[in-house]
Amino acid sequence: MPKAGIIYNDVKPIAGRVAIELKDKLTAAGWNVCVTSSIGGILGYSNPESPVCHTPLDGLTPPGFDSDMKFAVVLGGDGTVLAASRQVAPCGIPLLTVNTGHMGFLTETFLNQLPQALEQAMAGEYEIEERAMLTVKVFRGDSVLWEALCLNEMVLHREPLTSMCHFEIAIGRHAPVDIAADGVIVSTPTGSTAYSLSAGGPVVTPGVPALQLVPICPHSLASRALVFPDTESVNIYPVNIPRLVMVVDGNGGCYVLSEDRVYIERSQYTVRFIRLQPPEFFRILREKLGWGLPHIAKPTSVELP
Repeated sequence: MPKAGIIYNDVKPIAGRVAIELKDKLTAAGWNVCVTSSIGGILGYSNPESPVCHTPLDGLTPPGFDSDMKFAVVLGGDGTVLAASRQVAPCGIPLLTVNTGHMGFLTETFLNQLPQALEQAMAGEYEIEERAMLTVKVFRGDSVLWEALCLNEMVLHREPLTSMCHFEIAIGRHAPVDIAADGVIVSTPTGSTAYSLSAGGPVVTPGVPALQLVPICPHSLASRALVFPDTESVNIYPVNIPRLVMVVDGNGGCYVLSEDRVYIERSQYTVRFIRLQPPEFFRILREKLGWGLPHIAKPTSVELP
């Protein structure tokens, strides 16, 4: 009996209703179906009284989800996709992402197209696009305080008020550099169209084996986004601030003290997205972000000089 999964955003009533209907349809077709909420992929939010919300990487996979699963349907928006990615990446389960949110930059299809998309998934008529992930760890001495899988970006900044911080950052075996900024972002190519883009970083197409370091509001004209090979690890040391907060993929991570070290590297795991048609990244940029659209309308009824 083939096996499929459903991961849904239980905050959205429509996602819950569709999850039930989808389970019934797959079960009637002879599939073994496991259903779970994306809440299991949420990292949790730290606070001064509970500074570390640590969920081990192997503790995020939902019961019943394993490498025997043919695919899993994700019902939600981009946040749900990010959470689901952390849940299933260690198992290598392909994800069919269905947008029930707003932007849906990471989603493959919409609810009104779900019946046809499901038929294609059940028949195996799709391509797999793999996206790189990051492993983010916080060390105090030689002990790991916290770790997480990351598909978009890691952000390190001060709270509750934004102000300039100093970071000593070492990439691979290169000499450390000092950056003064409101915060720093380390992003994957997938995350280059998220927070990193808003902070002035470049768009990196998903197939490029690179990461990027982006200062947030840097206090120097010389501090700019840096793109480097994803074979290089990153170590970040807070210099002048007693406590910073880390946010991974828009989720709370943990507080980082001045004696801590943040370590980031490309993960051994990847996210495997189901593509119902050949991936076309520039089309997504055009549809979702308006990239490449003409600045001035060109009337078709008038002959231009």
